[in-house]
Amino acid sequence: MRLGVVGLGVISKFYLAAARRRPDVTLAAVCDLRAAALEPHAGVVGTYRDHRAMLREAGLDGVVVTTPNDTHAPVCRDALAAGVAVCVEKPLAHRLADGRDLQRAARATGVPLFTAFHRRYNSAVTALRAGLSGGPAVSGLTVRYWERIEDHVGADRWYLDPRRCGGGCVADNGPNAFDLVRLLLGEVTVTGAGIRRDARGIDRAARVELRSRDGVPAVVELDWSYPGEVKDVEVRLRDGTVRRADMLAGHPGFKESLWHEYAGVLGAFTAAVAGGSRDDGGLAALELVEQTYHRANRYQEAP
Repeated sequence: MRLGVVGLGVISKFYLAAARRRPDVTLAAVCDLRAAALEPHAGVVGTYRDHRAMLREAGLDGVVVTTPNDTHAPVCRDALAAGVAVCVEKPLAHRLADGRDLQRAARATGVPLFTAFHRRYNSAVTALRAGLSGGPAVSGLTVRYWERIEDHVGADRWYLDPRRCGGGCVADNGPNAFDLVRLLLGEVTVTGAGIRRDARGIDRAARVELRSRDGVPAVVELDWSYPGEVKDVEVRLRDGTVRRADMLAGHPGFKESLWHEYAGVLGAFTAAVAGGSRDDGGLAALELVEQTYHRANRYQEAP
């Protein structure tokens, strides 16, 4: 697969490393608005300042989109129109309506549209999921996603602009956490939510209550002000036992777990391209983000 990457921000290095390790992937082109970001790739792969030119000229089979959240929809839309399979960082789009438009475009063109939920591929999560198979039924679930966002964004300050990010921790970290809930419980709906925002309107913390179609409750706890990092899943079973997945265990370095997770993302994307399949999990997560904001705006509960 000839692969292009649009956006050379803080997450792109994990995709680039994963692509270089796969014999079935050729990194063919990269794109960024900043000349300085492109400079290390000059003479090695095609470099572009305009993603539309890259889509026309680079002969790509697939493209990874790691641009700011508010640009996901137009870049993905252009890729789908060009017949190039898309792997887009969560969230699928900045707004639910845009996500729905992208899903319709993917179905109309038959081009794979894949949302990158990297925590799906975390080794502790995959082990937890495997261990639940065939065992006692799940009676409850909690996902914690705590960090100090300023420690994680590097030069990508758009995360701290609610207009570009989509809101804050709910819009950006929420999709990963919601996807884990869906991975373990199936389809869910939001039953209650509380969001704490700072003076700039950024979601700094949230507590979201969900329920599966079978009536199993789940809680997602998000925090962008936590002095450190906690990323884990707790599953409570009907026999009274509790099982956990610490997504950072065994990966002591800063962001170290992301190396193997994004290798998993790229492997799943190449399989999706080869099979011509689409991943609609991106839209489902975006709908849960929308439900969370709706519930929080109705009840104004603080976590």
